[in-house]
Order: sequence, then structure tokens, then C-alpha cells
Amino acid sequence: MNATAIIPTASARRYLGQFVSHFAHKLPAIREPDNSQGEVSFTTGLCTMDADAQKLSIILNAADEAELTRLKNIVDRHLLRFAFREELQIAWL
Repeated sequence: MNATAIIPTASARRYLGQFVSHFAHKLPAIREPDNSQGEVSFTTGLCTMDADAQKLSIILNAADEAELTRLKNIVDRHLLRFAFREELQIAWL
């Protein structure tokens, strides 16, 4: 199962860097030095991110619908916390 979201924001690289760094302390995670790409391997699935000057793109992969829902909730909670200065619109497809 997978889900994608494209989030319009001028702070995409900052959020990607914060997200990956936050989880890198306890989970396998990698990111490009310029914060343009990164991924975190959760026990529930894989979160892959790409950032540019206008948007943050996210792809989630999980074994089943329940794990995908858990992964979406984790990503949503943390991104919204990091982006407290703006109202991110996260719509999963």
C-alpha cells in the first residue's frame, strides 16, 4: 500500500531536514546534505521525501492499510509540529 502528498510550502527543505534529523536518532534515516531528499524507515513502513523551493513531496509505503494509516498519522503530527508558523495543507492521495 502507498500514499502520496504534495505540500505547497517555501520551507520544504527545512521541514524535510527537521523531520529526518528528528527520527535519525532512533530509526534508519538518510538525507541529502542540501535537504532536497530524505527517507526514514519506520517499523510501519517507509517515508520518502523530496523538497524544492515550492513544495514538499512525500511517498509512504506500508504493508497494509492499517500500517499506512499509522504512518500517515506519524508524518502528519510531526510535520504540523515543525510547521507551527504556517498552516500546512496535507492531503494524502
